[in-house]
Amino acid sequence: MELAQAAQEVLAPLGYEVLECTASGSGRQRRILLRIDRLDEQGVTVDDVARASEVFGLELDRLDPYEGAYRLDVESPGAKRPLRTARHFERFHDLLAKVRVANETFTGRIREVADDAVTFEVDGARRTVRLDAIDIARLAEWPSEPR
Repeated sequence: MELAQAAQEVLAPLGYEVLECTASGSGRQRRILLRIDRLDEQGVTVDDVARASEVFGLELDRLDPYEGAYRLDVESPGAKRPLRTARHFERFHDLLAKVRVANETFTGRIREVADDAVTFEVDGARRTVRLDAIDIARLAEWPSEPR
């Protein structure tokens, strides 16, 4: 089972969305990074991080995905917030996002989300990209008020 799917299955019932779940390194240097958000779109608290860490840690113990030790790091999305769904882009409307599409990276202001596509303002021009064409998108600025 994929780690991200395992994390989503145990954390969604607790009110968390798995934004990222990646493994890196090898041997004693293996690290699992889990970034979560709250499904109610409130800010992620230290208690949320501790709860998700405990629950997913128990699931990792059950799955035993690696021989040897690894370190589990659970984080709120913070400034590295990934944007994957239409709702993510809607939530951060009017903010800058750094986007990679195919072999190109650009930074644009999120202007519109409709019909499974996002429209960005890039250097004064509008650019619409289908969600399924976006390889990676992250916020390039943080809102002044929580969203």
